[in-house]
Amino acid sequence: MDDALRNFQKRQQAVHRKHLRMARGYVTKLDRTGVFVQTPDNKAAGFGLRTLLLVVLAFALFKIGVLAYLGEEVYAGHVEALRAGSVFEQAGAWLMQADPVTRAAASLVAPYLG
Repeated sequence: MDDALRNFQKRQQAVHRKHLRMARGYVTKLDRTGVFVQTPDNKAAGFGLRTLLLVVLAFALFKIGVLAYLGEEVYAGHVEALRAGSVFEQAGAWLMQADPVTRAAASLVAPYLG
């Protein structure tokens, strides 16, 4: 009886997991026997590479915009103030430090910001 209960719970968990995956999207396909089968859509994943790249691009554009707007000296002063802070502020300073690519892009954008 104990094995039957464990077996049932295992099958129930599998059905629940499949239901959660199919709630995010599914695809209807025709299998070898001619039966239509609905399977979870693999493209409906949570956090993909495209989302990560968009976040990195948005951060880079923000960094370029701030550097172009404030100017090199003022920006460096703000980064130094972050460097003197807590561990989280130091991590922010490391992320916000002006690298050569950011400087070059900011110098191209600066004339348009005024």
